[in-house]
Amino acid sequence: MKALLAVSRVIDALNEWVGRVVLWLVVPMVAIGAYNAIGRTLDKYAGTRLSYSTYFELQWYIFSLIFLFMAGYVLKHNGHIRVDAIYAHLGARGRAWVNLLGSILFLVPSVLILFYVTLPLVAFSVQVREMSPDAGGLPRWPLKLAMLPAFVLLALQGFSEFVKNLAYLRGHLPALPGEAEGEVA
Repeated sequence: MKALLAVSRVIDALNEWVGRVVLWLVVPMVAIGAYNAIGRTLDKYAGTRLSYSTYFELQWYIFSLIFLFMAGYVLKHNGHIRVDAIYAHLGARGRAWVNLLGSILFLVPSVLILFYVTLPLVAFSVQVREMSPDAGGLPRWPLKLAMLPAFVLLALQGFSEFVKNLAYLRGHLPALPGEAEGEVA
């Protein structure tokens, strides 16, 4: 169990680092969005075009990267949405069982299936160097390629959550993962 917990800590540290780095992408995304909004408004008065589809796509791409790469970070911090009235009324051991089974039966297999299904689509996109069909559009293949490592990070975090919940159930951790830090969803 100690070895699995050590692997879990490495996975947690990796997703923590990725999440903290990717979080900074919010700043340029908001700046580009503000520029787009101001540019569209000023277009009417300036008589020139200040906003371009390139900027709209760039904002969309950055948002996509944030969404993809923050998934493991959010899971690590127990920040995903739960709409489960039963889960909220379970004790710590019951929640650990739900988390453990959910990770191993649903999350990890779903992400691995997504990876498997996405792989040929990404490979084709990279092979043909897929571009946006819009005028001034950006290349789409790098964004599609980013899906693969994002899925891997999410699957790894799902495995880490499984290990931590198993360790809690076996008495190797003093508190349910996430709740020890006050991160109850």
